[in-house]
Amino acid sequence: MSASFPRRLAAACCLFPLAATAQTSSPGSAVPMLRDIVVTASRSPEPLADVVGDVTVIGPEQLAETRGDGIAEIIGRAPGVQFTTTGGPQTQTSIYLRGANPSQTLVLIDGMRINSSTMGGINFPTIDPATIERIEILRGAASSLYGSDAIGGVVNIITKKGAQDRPLSAWANLGYGTHDTFKASLGISGAHAGWDYSLSASAASSKGFDVMRRHFANGGTTDGWGHYADKDGYTSQGWSGTLGYRWAPGHHIGLAAYSSNLHADSDGTEDNFPWATEDNVRNLVRQQAYSLTSTDQITNIWESVLRFGWTRDSLDYRRPTDGSFVHSSLKRTLSWQHNLQLQPEHRISVLAERLEERINSDFSYDQTSRDINSVALIYKGRFDRLHTQASVRNDNYTDHGNQTTGGLGLDFDLTDSWQVGIAGSTGFRAPTFADLYQDYPAAFYKGNPDLKPEKSRNIEAHVQYRDDATSLRLIVYQNKVRNLIVNVSDPVTWWTSPQNIAKATLRGLTLTGEHKLGNTTLRASADLLDPRVNEPKPADGLTLPYRARQVFHLGVEHRIQALKLGAEYQYTGNRYADVDNKTRLGGYSLVNLTAAYDFSKSLGVQVRWNNVLDKDYVQVDGYNTPGSNVFVNLSWRM
Repeated sequence: MSASFPRRLAAACCLFPLAATAQTSSPGSAVPMLRDIVVTASRSPEPLADVVGDVTVIGPEQLAETRGDGIAEIIGRAPGVQFTTTGGPQTQTSIYLRGANPSQTLVLIDGMRINSSTMGGINFPTIDPATIERIEILRGAASSLYGSDAIGGVVNIITKKGAQDRPLSAWANLGYGTHDTFKASLGISGAHAGWDYSLSASAASSKGFDVMRRHFANGGTTDGWGHYADKDGYTSQGWSGTLGYRWAPGHHIGLAAYSSNLHADSDGTEDNFPWATEDNVRNLVRQQAYSLTSTDQITNIWESVLRFGWTRDSLDYRRPTDGSFVHSSLKRTLSWQHNLQLQPEHRISVLAERLEERINSDFSYDQTSRDINSVALIYKGRFDRLHTQASVRNDNYTDHGNQTTGGLGLDFDLTDSWQVGIAGSTGFRAPTFADLYQDYPAAFYKGNPDLKPEKSRNIEAHVQYRDDATSLRLIVYQNKVRNLIVNVSDPVTWWTSPQNIAKATLRGLTLTGEHKLGNTTLRASADLLDPRVNEPKPADGLTLPYRARQVFHLGVEHRIQALKLGAEYQYTGNRYADVDNKTRLGGYSLVNLTAAYDFSKSLGVQVRWNNVLDKDYVQVDGYNTPGSNVFVNLSWRM
């Protein structure tokens, strides 16, 4: 896509309101307010208040307050989540859900998995929050619902569908901020004569900042590790859309599509001369997700949901002196879910699913494909004050057999305001193609086809209070993970191969609260985490790297008619940058400010000022983080 695309999109954002207002809906076509509906916790739509499990929803209003921020940064502010970047919003980004490794959290776009089959990571920088409707975060092992990778939990990123209860709705955003960061987005949605549709597009660019620091935490210089002292920027474009038709009452067929790409600068080294740094190293990253879904109400109690999904992630790493490499992974999914509403308070879902994984890489792999056939049974019920959810799933891999997981959750309403609950579940993560089959002699690396899946057992309990003005929730959990995959090097031959030799225990406590006092809303959360290594024995008792043991968030919002003001405080405790716990990264505190003003029902402005005190802090050893930065966004909606 040409470099002029962001400018064309910006011009469209400016002209779009003028074109769309010619079709403004009538004064009586107000959109009704609906309860928050989530789908991730049980794979079926249900009100958030009825969910059995630890779920957070980041909705449209919260996303509007984070203009200019990356998707991982937004997710990282949720309770129980930590995130890191290697030098900016365009670089490698990881999230740690309840202390689990980044590859142990399943990430979905519109319910379709996007974890890379080659390395297990997620292309978070390619996902522009401007095209996102909401984010659902399910904490705790959830493989009995979704299969592999859901040891720490599930993050479901749901793209914009817009207002599909009126003929036409439209919106646009145009923003500018620090580092010459520019973002523009626009979209339309609506419904007519049985058809529903939505289309969103976004573009962004930034000159960025130097991704690497001059020194590591232990004082060593980064000059021999690829540091090139320049600004590292990026450009990105993305779009999403839906098209559906209700061809009879209770029968709907729909197509959903998402595609985005990122061109990012970074530093690097030459293969033949590791001490020689390179400028203009480019990462070309792409993420795609498409699905076709048929939802049919067969009888009064039987709903059928048939879906075909296709996702693809790719990385093209380009170096000006000695070439580049490309690798990508493709997933095709066919699922058929039957929801049986046996009684008003009891539902059973039966799922059959087939996943086909294929990879294409410039690296050598002994095997480039595998298939997974899965079946699952999910029960959701209520007995007076007792809420229950139970699930069991079997995943059969063509390369390492069957994996069976289960989950059971019980919530009991002590009163209309007080609730207690307990849940237990199991999870697993299948080894990636790189773990199993990669052959990379230049790096002295060889995959291990005898690897076993990583497995976990999670137990948690909570107590909750909720009324019209106040909500409080305390959760304690323990997740024991075994068969952790660790790269082991031979000191004589230097060859490295992954082995199942590690165990870890993730214990924690999360306390969240919110209180509304007139036009003022107060929010707070505290996360206390103990991510301990149990094996191998030389590391017994050490803390897993890049996990802070304490994270605190405080926030306040106050509305004065059309003006809304907000302030946030975040404290992140000390972390270790290595498995031996010899390099410690200091804790840090951040203060952020927000403001929003509505000039009218259609036009508004939002301002976000991150890191007001310009703190110099480190998330990943050797890499920079943004200093004080401001982003101003002008929004229009029809």
